[in-house]
Amino acid sequence: MRPLSLSLAPLALAAALAAPAPAMAQDAPAAAAPATAPQGEPKLIVAISVDQFSADLFAQYREHFTKGFTRLLQGAVFPSGFQSHAATETCPGHSTLLTGVHPARTGITANSWYQPGIARAEKEVYCVEDETNPKSTPDNPVVSPAHLKAPTLGDLMKKRNPKTINAAVSAKDRAAVMMSGHDTDAVYWIGAKGFTTFENRRISKAVEAQNAVMAKRVAAGDGALPVPGWCGNVDRATPIRDFTIGTYRFPQAAGDFKSYANGPRIDTATAEMAVRMVDELGMGKDAVPDVLSVSFSATDKVGHAFGTEGVEMCIQMNVLDEALATLFDGLDARGIDYEGVLSADHGGFDAPERQKLRGNPDATRIDPALSAEMLASAVSQDTGVTVKKGPLFYGAGEAGSVWFSSELTAEQKHKVMTALVARLKANPQIAAVYTQDQIMQWPEPKGHPQDWTMEQKVRASFVPGRSGEVQMLTVRGVVPGEAKPFKVASHGSPWDYDRRVPMLFWRKGMTGFEQPTPVETVDIAPTLAATVGLTAPAGTWDGRCLDIDAGEADSCRR
Repeated sequence: MRPLSLSLAPLALAAALAAPAPAMAQDAPAAAAPATAPQGEPKLIVAISVDQFSADLFAQYREHFTKGFTRLLQGAVFPSGFQSHAATETCPGHSTLLTGVHPARTGITANSWYQPGIARAEKEVYCVEDETNPKSTPDNPVVSPAHLKAPTLGDLMKKRNPKTINAAVSAKDRAAVMMSGHDTDAVYWIGAKGFTTFENRRISKAVEAQNAVMAKRVAAGDGALPVPGWCGNVDRATPIRDFTIGTYRFPQAAGDFKSYANGPRIDTATAEMAVRMVDELGMGKDAVPDVLSVSFSATDKVGHAFGTEGVEMCIQMNVLDEALATLFDGLDARGIDYEGVLSADHGGFDAPERQKLRGNPDATRIDPALSAEMLASAVSQDTGVTVKKGPLFYGAGEAGSVWFSSELTAEQKHKVMTALVARLKANPQIAAVYTQDQIMQWPEPKGHPQDWTMEQKVRASFVPGRSGEVQMLTVRGVVPGEAKPFKVASHGSPWDYDRRVPMLFWRKGMTGFEQPTPVETVDIAPTLAATVGLTAPAGTWDGRCLDIDAGEADSCRR
């Protein structure tokens, strides 16, 4: 018997969760290659996100993928997918993948935003936080999908048929929540010591089993991860201040869960947890199609800690390839007819210190004068305006948005905003500055995303009441944040190295092809909806259905 949504049938779900944990996927034999084209609707949609997996990384490493990626490379390959908007962060990017709409409609403008007028001391609000819960803080949130304004594919499929199972797993809470949505059967992410879930739910037997496996691994520790032979050209040290990047091999100290969860090994655990969820929930077992969202987070963690061009990322690409094989082999061994799609929430940029050594003299770190603290001090001197409590404004710098103190009168706010915009425009690292009044006059963007103007990129991720009233966009090559050990690179810019991501579709028996035309991540949801025969009213999607049938048939018109 299939479980219903937790909110609708807790007893039925509890019975399902009592099922024994599965044997792991890596022990299962792979299925034989199909002889015929896909027939009918798949029983399971497997939507995969690789956090910070830029189109550049995909192009750089695709020739070395020999395991899980080989399957996806036999399908429909769109190497020029776009997270079209300017706010190229984890939460906004994941919000587009299965909703089919841009962040301006999902309501997810950033990983966090500020609400200066709220009563609690912390004015910052995390994108999957229930800030009305007194126990919640941005750093220790009570996780909730409440801020997501658009339905996901899983939400719509469950609305059509409540027997659809909608489940998600990731190392990051915001990734799992954004891909699964509101009406979910199981959503798990990594907490302090293992996979966890929403405050009002209990972890299942499968989660307990996976957490026990991880605890044993952490307690035992592990040596350095193996370096594939093709990593030699990136296995070299790059100095950054008093430390170096480029040669780390992820040794696992016994008992150190934090380093385990923040390195490549967490992708392996995520794949294993996904297979356990398939068994425990009975996914892909009957005529009602299900949705499993899997977001692999380690590429982002490695990219932030070490950049994208050292041996660390080379090791991570190999582990990711193996993790995908664990997931796919597990599904094959269970005889499930599934369709997979893989994309990313955003791209990434290497540490500027290494960029400069490799032919990019324009790469640099953001000017400290653009921080909220330094800008506020300068603007106060320019205007004579101060406030009694808190800062003059929030954000700026790495945030790219500015929110103004709730203490300011309308006249003071106008004065401060005018002075701020003037200072920003005078800084050579700023490419463009816009105010909310300007942005809301622009129409929602259309057309090929690679041709969008800066204004169109900003409009696609602007949410009135959540986005800052001033948007500041840095020039190409500026990396936000100060360099520190285990934090040397970032993303979030409107430039294509942060916007371009691959989009790969695969189903057993399909005829593969490569299509270089620019497409958008908001095209994924309508494409999958057509696959499972889900129709939606006009205007549901910002994206369009992609024909992923290489023959004369149109997969969008079944």
